[in-house]
Amino acid sequence: MASIDIIKNKCVGCKKCVSACPFGAIEVENKKASIGEKCTLCGSCAESCHFGAINFVRDKIIKNDLSEYRGIWVFAEQRKGKLKSVALELLGKARELAEDLDTETVAVVLGHNIENLSKELIAYGADRVMVMDADWLSGFNDQVYGEVMVGLINEHKPEIVLMGATSNGRSLAPCISSALSTGLTADCTVLETDREERLLLQTRPAFGGNLMATIVCPNNRPQMATVRPKLFKPLNPDYTRNGRVDILPASSQIEGFVKKIRDIDNEEEINLTEADIIVGVGKGIGSQKNIQLAQELADALGAALGASRPVVDSGWMPYCQQVGQTGKTVAPKLYIACGISGAIQHLAGLADIETIVAINNDPDAPIFKLANYKIVGDVKEILPLITDKIRNKKS
Repeated sequence: MASIDIIKNKCVGCKKCVSACPFGAIEVENKKASIGEKCTLCGSCAESCHFGAINFVRDKIIKNDLSEYRGIWVFAEQRKGKLKSVALELLGKARELAEDLDTETVAVVLGHNIENLSKELIAYGADRVMVMDADWLSGFNDQVYGEVMVGLINEHKPEIVLMGATSNGRSLAPCISSALSTGLTADCTVLETDREERLLLQTRPAFGGNLMATIVCPNNRPQMATVRPKLFKPLNPDYTRNGRVDILPASSQIEGFVKKIRDIDNEEEINLTEADIIVGVGKGIGSQKNIQLAQELADALGAALGASRPVVDSGWMPYCQQVGQTGKTVAPKLYIACGISGAIQHLAGLADIETIVAINNDPDAPIFKLANYKIVGDVKEILPLITDKIRNKKS
């Protein structure tokens, strides 16, 4: 078990460990260092100490036999018998990675009355589809689905497992990785391979988006990653493709600790990632009351309403409508940014957008560097004018 502590009689209070710690976990009082709760056991402080005053014990690395692991799996998330778009997007990326590693792409789909999804998954790039169809799998349950997936992975030994960073995927992926004692990289933005080492190179933003970290899992399998919807493009479907379909037995029901009482559909959450037009609201809108101006524009355009993080943090709009690094990644044809300055964390949530219209009273706002059309002015005055023009044109 990894551990770290300060050897007090060797510490001289030089503070080199303080500047070396990237998490601000070390303080020096009375010329003695102390390590706080923010410590992640990264070991940077131990390397910086010239007096040997930091006793750092690393976890023992056990390199397992990885030779039996082959294939790239995509957890094909579905809802009420319809595939989530991220499943098809991940299949396209998995196809690319599989060609690099000379292996097969496998889609795994769990649920009830879902056998008809196999043809679509093969058309979008799966070489093989594994289907487990049972009435007790009709509703998503991370514990139940997790146990099923862990059993399948232990039996078939894939080297890579990819999942969508949806609410379900973000709940399910850590259940699987912790049970298998393997690594998991969340919210990846780039996936590549090291062919010689057969490693998945998983790149994601770190330290608040200020740098990009590439993460590998060299000693355990499978290598697991989650990816946000709309980050990758699906392949053009080819319904003439042939593939293998395995109907898996599901004879013994797994009882979950939590039982679903009812479904509560959140239409905004569904529409935001699928919308062709999004009206995004930033703190420049001024107040929660003024969001109605953006909503009226969205209604006139048949658009979804999104928000930047400051708007959500202020409680003006719910988290399910947040766009950005810590929210959703969107790829509409048209994005209208209303009072959004364009911080890098927000821009990280804008994928392949055809047209961006930005409205801001600051002519130097970063969003203008990305926008196709720029309107400098008070968003509260401009929004009603645009809405009236659209309504008049429609009528």
